[in-house]
Amino acid sequence: MKTIKDFSKVSDEDLIKSIVKTNDTLLFEVLYDRYATVVYNKCYGFAKDEHEAKDLTQDVFLKLFVKLASFKERSKFSTWLYAFTYNHCVNYVTRNTAKKIERQSVDYRDIEDVSEEKEDYSFHQMKVEKLKEAMDLISPQEKMILLLKYQDYLSIKEIESVLGIGESAVKMRLKRAKDRLVNVYRNNLK
Repeated sequence: MKTIKDFSKVSDEDLIKSIVKTNDTLLFEVLYDRYATVVYNKCYGFAKDEHEAKDLTQDVFLKLFVKLASFKERSKFSTWLYAFTYNHCVNYVTRNTAKKIERQSVDYRDIEDVSEEKEDYSFHQMKVEKLKEAMDLISPQEKMILLLKYQDYLSIKEIESVLGIGESAVKMRLKRAKDRLVNVYRNNLK
């Protein structure tokens, strides 16, 4: 029988299989130790308060323990966990600010000339401080997709998997989120 120390070198996927099979909280602690800092940092980005970020982190891991069996290995565990964390934080922000955010449908005609390589020059030229301020002024969904792409460096395919939407929808949401961010940056932060 493996000891907890033996599991510290086991892949995420094998560790998860063992946790799901045994419901062992000590094994889950190994997974927690691997990802607690990453999850906390993501939560802090949404909460902007140390105590709230800690609470959100605990909430994420409590929910994660219950939902771990739903991980189907369609992407890396870290990618799935990012999405899980982002979704929890987006729900938190939405719930706490009482915002009603409409999902925008994607029209295939809007997708023309949208490519992963063709980046808006002005998007990359923003100053970091003002960019952070602008990020706080856009919707949580817009912030989420931009962070997945530009902070976590997920590919379009990985974002598809995380969000459960098609490639054209990912590209369109990225384009709209970037356009919204540039607009907020230019018009609200002078």
